[in-house]
Amino acid sequence: MTTSRPYLIRAIHEWILDNTMTPYLLVDIEGEGVDVPRQHGQNGKIVLNVSPQAVEELMLGNDAIGFSARFGGIATNVYVPIDSVLAIYAKENGRGMVFSEDEEGPAPDDPSPTHSRRPSLKVVK
Repeated sequence: MTTSRPYLIRAIHEWILDNTMTPYLLVDIEGEGVDVPRQHGQNGKIVLNVSPQAVEELMLGNDAIGFSARFGGIATNVYVPIDSVLAIYAKENGRGMVFSEDEEGPAPDDPSPTHSRRPSLKVVK
C-alpha cells in the first residue's frame, strides 16, 4: 500500500483552514531532497506557515509539498518530500498530527523483517 501521510496532511490542512486557523508544517530539513531556507531552521527542523495568506501556488502532492513564499522579504520556492514532514498542526492551539518515521513499517516483500518471531494473540478476561 502507498503511504497515508499525504492524504492525512491534505485532510488536516483543510480541517485547520475550515476552522479559521493557521496550518503549520514541521519539517526535517536534513531529509533527502528538502529545499527550504535552512538559515530559518533550528536543530535540523523548520516550521513553515502554509496558510493561503503566507504562500502562493501551494501543491500538496502525494510525493512532495511545494509552494512559493517570502523569507526575510526574499521570494523563495520551497520543496518538501512527504517523508520529511514531521507534523502538521494549527498555530493557534497546536492541534493536528505528528508523524512517526516508521509509520508504514516494512514493505510486504521486504526480505528482512524487523523481528523474527511470529505475532501472537492473548485472551484477556
